[in-house]
Amino acid sequence: MFKNYLKTTFRFLLKNRTFTLINIIGLAMGTLCCLYIVFYVVDQHSYDKQYNDAKDIYRVTSSITMAGVQENMATASPPIAPAMKNDFSQVKEYTRLVNTIGAKEHLLRYKDKSFYENDMAFVDSTFFKVFTYHFVAGSAKSALMAPYSVVLMAPVAKKLFGRNGDPVGKLIQIDDRYGNHDYKVTGIVDGSLGKSSIKANMFVSMSSGGFGRFVLENNTWSGSNFTYTFVKLYPDASAATLDKKLPAFLKKYGQQQLQELGMKKELHLQPVGSIHTTPGYEVEMSRTVSPAFLRLLLLIAGLIQLIACINFMNLSTARASKRAKEVGVRKVVGAGRKDLVKQFLCESIVLSVVGVAVALPLLLLLLPYLNRITGADVGLSLLGDYRLWLSLGGLVIMTSLVAGSYPAFYLSAFRAIKVMKGNLTNHLSAVALRRALVVFQFALSIILITGIVIIYSQMDFIQHKDLGFKKDQKLIFTFYTPDALNGAPAFIHSLKQLTGVKAVSRANNYPSQLVFNDNSLYPPGGNKNTAQDIHYMLTDEHFIRTLGITMLSGRDFRLQDSAMAIINETAVKGLGLNPETAVGTMLYSPHGPGIQYKIIGVMKDFNYNSLRDQVSPFMLVYDKNGNDLPQVIVSTGTGDYKTLLTHIKNIWQNDFPAVPFTYSFLDDDIQKQYKTEVTMSHIINSFTLLAILISCLGLFGLAAFSAEQRTKEIGIRKTLGASMPHIVRLLSKDFLMLVLLAIVIAVPVSWWAMNKWLRHFAYRVAVSWWMFALAGLLAVLIALITVSSQAVRAASANPVKSLRSE
Repeated sequence: MFKNYLKTTFRFLLKNRTFTLINIIGLAMGTLCCLYIVFYVVDQHSYDKQYNDAKDIYRVTSSITMAGVQENMATASPPIAPAMKNDFSQVKEYTRLVNTIGAKEHLLRYKDKSFYENDMAFVDSTFFKVFTYHFVAGSAKSALMAPYSVVLMAPVAKKLFGRNGDPVGKLIQIDDRYGNHDYKVTGIVDGSLGKSSIKANMFVSMSSGGFGRFVLENNTWSGSNFTYTFVKLYPDASAATLDKKLPAFLKKYGQQQLQELGMKKELHLQPVGSIHTTPGYEVEMSRTVSPAFLRLLLLIAGLIQLIACINFMNLSTARASKRAKEVGVRKVVGAGRKDLVKQFLCESIVLSVVGVAVALPLLLLLLPYLNRITGADVGLSLLGDYRLWLSLGGLVIMTSLVAGSYPAFYLSAFRAIKVMKGNLTNHLSAVALRRALVVFQFALSIILITGIVIIYSQMDFIQHKDLGFKKDQKLIFTFYTPDALNGAPAFIHSLKQLTGVKAVSRANNYPSQLVFNDNSLYPPGGNKNTAQDIHYMLTDEHFIRTLGITMLSGRDFRLQDSAMAIINETAVKGLGLNPETAVGTMLYSPHGPGIQYKIIGVMKDFNYNSLRDQVSPFMLVYDKNGNDLPQVIVSTGTGDYKTLLTHIKNIWQNDFPAVPFTYSFLDDDIQKQYKTEVTMSHIINSFTLLAILISCLGLFGLAAFSAEQRTKEIGIRKTLGASMPHIVRLLSKDFLMLVLLAIVIAVPVSWWAMNKWLRHFAYRVAVSWWMFALAGLLAVLIALITVSSQAVRAASANPVKSLRSE
C-alpha cells in the first residue's frame, strides 16, 4: 500500500511540475532559514556549559545605588570572594579575574618575534580549579602557582612559538603600561571544550606584583568594583539560601565604608551558564545577547517555515478541482477517507523530505556567509551532530503535518457522486482560508519590511546625530608601553609639524570607550549623602579644541593648571549649581580631604558613551604631567589619508622602532558600539528577504492557477474588446485587495514592536507615518509585480486558442 502511495505521489508531482517546484523551493528556503536559526540559538545558549560542575559555579554581581542612580555591575570588590570562602561552608572554591584596566594592548616578545595582543587578565591561582579548560600543554593544577607565570591561549602561543615545540617553561616578555616583565609560560589552553563568556587570551598569576598585588591587598568593600568574582559551591549547597545571606555578610564587613560614601550596595549570585544570555550588566567581559532577541529569531524561523507551508496549503486547495475526479474515482473503487488522507499526507512528506534534501547542502555551502551576517561561528558536523538529525526529523514531521493536514482532509471530504457528476465548486470556507493565509503571509512580510525601515532610520540617526563633539577626521594613537609613553611628547611635536594636522591632544580615554574613572563629589554646603557620582577623563589643555566641544562658561585648561575640572551641563544640574555661576566652585569628595577640584569651566553635554544611555554627570580633569595620558587624538584636515598616514608611520618607526604601528579612526570606534544593532539589522534584512521571496512564490502560484482557471473568460473578454490593462487589472485586483488588508493588520503590530525596540535607546528616531507607508508601498509593488507577470501572460494569449477547445 505504501509503495502505491509513493508511486502515485511521484506521478502527481512530476505531472504538476510548477506546483512541485514552487513548493520545493519554498520549503527548502524555509528549512534553510529555520535550521540555521535553531543552531544559532543553540550556539548562543551553549556558552559556559562546558565546565565541570558548571551548575555549581556562580558569578558574584553588585547592584550599586548612589545619589538615586542604580547600576548593576558584573563585577564586585576584591575582598568579597576570599571572605565568602572563609565565612560560608557552602563555598567550595573561589577565583577572581581582573582585566588590565588602562592597558588595552600588551606587547609580547619572544626572541625576534613581537606583536601586540589584547585581553590579558590577572587571575587567582585557583582559576583552573573553578573553570575547566583543555590544556594542550602544561598542568591545570600548578599552572598559576608561581608569581610571573602565564597561561596562553593556543592562537597566541602559535603566533609566538610556531606550531612545533613545547613552549612550557620558556620565558616571554610582556611590555605594557604596568611595566616590562618576563613571564614563564606554564600552560597552553584552547577553547575546544566549548565557548566561554570569559574573554582572555593570556591568564597571568595574580601574585605577579603590580596591579595583581594591588588586588590581593585591596580591602575596599564599597568601591573598587572592577573584579570579576566567581564562587564554586558544593553540589548539595543551595545558591538561593546563600544569596539571602549576602546582605548580612556585606553589612558585616562593609557597612562603615558604605555609610561613609553614602552608597547602597547589594550582592547577588548569577549562574555562570546564564551570563551570555543576560544583558543589562555594566562592564561585561564579553558581548551578551538578549533572550528576547533569540526568541524573536525563533519566531521568525517558525513563521518563515509556516509561510512555506501556507504556500503548499493554498496551492493544494486551489487545485482541488483538478484532483476532484481522482478523488471520486478512488472512492468509487473502494478507497476510504483514511486512505485518501494517507495519500495526500504522503505527498506533503515527500515534498518536505525533498525540501530538506535541497536545504541541507545549501546550508553547508552558505554557512560562512550566514555566520558573517550574524557575527557568529556556528559550525555543523553533518554526520557527528545528533542535533542536526533530530532537527531535520522534527522539521519534516512538523512541516508535513502543518502543510499537508488541511489539504488532505479537505480533498478527502469530496463526495464521490457530486464529483463524478461534475458538481464540484470551491467551498467558500476553502476560498476564505486561502485569502486569510495570503493576508497572513503579507502581513508578516510588511511587519518585517517596517522593521528594516525603522532599524535603518535609527542607525542613520545614530550615525548623523550631533554628539556634542566632532567625530570625523580624528585619528587615535595609543601608547601601550612605558617607553612609548615617555616618547609621546616628541612624537606629538613631530605630528604638529605635518601638513593636514590641525590639533593634537592627549587623554587617558576618548569617546566610545568605557570610562572607568568616577568620583563622588559635592559643592560647599553638601555632604556624602548629597554627593553626585561623576565620571571623568584625564586630559591635557588641547582636548576641548581638538574634539570641538562647546564651552558654555568659564575657560579651557592652561599649562600648569592643578586640580582643575571642566564639568558638563548634567553635572551642573546634579550638583544644584547654575552654569553661569558654577565657575570657581570647589568640589569635595567623601573619599578624603585630598580629593578636591576647582570648576574652571562648564561645557555643553556631549555623548561620550553610546546613544543607548542618557548623558550622565561628567567632567574633564587636567593632568599636567601627562604620565597617565596614553591616548593621542589627532584632528586632521586632509582628504589624502594615505599620504598623511605614511608620514606618521615614518615618524613612529623613527621614534618607536620596536613598537608596532597601530591606529584607529574615532568615527569607526564610535560605530563599533552598535555592533549588536548592526548584526540585528543584517539578520532581519536577510530573513525578511527570504520571507518575501517565499510569499511571492505562493502568490505567483496562485496567480498562475487563477489565470489558468479563467483562460476562457479572458478569451471571451478579449474577443469582446477588453484591453490588456483591463485584463491585468481584473486578475490583479483580488490579490491587491488582500495585500491592502494585510497592511491594515500589520501597521499596529509593527508600530508596537518597533516602539518597544526603540525604548532601548535614550536617543531615538521618531516613528512616523511615512515608515509604514513605505513598507506598505513596497509590499504592494512586490505583490503587483508578482501577480502582473502572470496576468500579462494570460492577457497576451491568443483568445482563439483558448476558445477553440470549448
